[in-house]
Amino acid sequence: MLEHLELFFRSIFVDNMVFAVFLGMCSYLAVSKKVSTAVGLGAAVIFVLGVTVPLNWLLDKYLLQDGALVWLGPEYADYDLSFLSFILFIATIATMVQLVEIVVEKFSPSLYNSLGIFLPLIAVNCAILGGSLFMQTREIPNIGLALNYGISSGIGWFLAILAIAAIREKIRYSNVPAPLRGLGITFIITGLMGIGFQSFGGMLTGDNEPPEDTQNTTVENQEEKEIKKEIEDKEKAISYNEAINK
Repeated sequence: MLEHLELFFRSIFVDNMVFAVFLGMCSYLAVSKKVSTAVGLGAAVIFVLGVTVPLNWLLDKYLLQDGALVWLGPEYADYDLSFLSFILFIATIATMVQLVEIVVEKFSPSLYNSLGIFLPLIAVNCAILGGSLFMQTREIPNIGLALNYGISSGIGWFLAILAIAAIREKIRYSNVPAPLRGLGITFIITGLMGIGFQSFGGMLTGDNEPPEDTQNTTVENQEEKEIKKEIEDKEKAISYNEAINK
């Protein structure tokens, strides 16, 4: 349970797709002028990441890894299809994005029109592909954590675009210097928000046990203290006997 909670909060605040690794910046900057549009695109990103990351985890576990085909028989144990990762990951993502596009066009034509070309471009959004590749490189051990990672990464991207959209709606009525209007002030605000999100890293300090080197050093120091204490006790005992004899 703690592992899921740590991964959830780390993916949203510490390893945020926008503020930590700057992925998905094209859609982040282009579709963040209105909160309503940002909410629609952010929800689509959460859905796509939440579905594609666990699906790609299954592909990686049972098809792409070195020796993953052993379930087909011992003769397939030496096969390594990892070179197909990009192709299969993007195919999975494109399929899910196509499904989202059909649903949005059917049930919310206004949102579909406002998102425009950026809705189908989710298929090549580097934040979406980055979620699957990070899942692969970090060797997430089970599909539950993969689902957790996909949804929490999507929520992190959603919070980022929602926050910048709300700020951009407000600064539209502010007296921004002419050279900074538009993307200039947006980049500055994004940098400041990134600094703020990185401060959340202090929440996740890992377990309370000190590193192995620290433990060894602590044991050595304790042994030294015990030896010094024995020597001091012996010296006190000798001084006491000498005082009595006199």
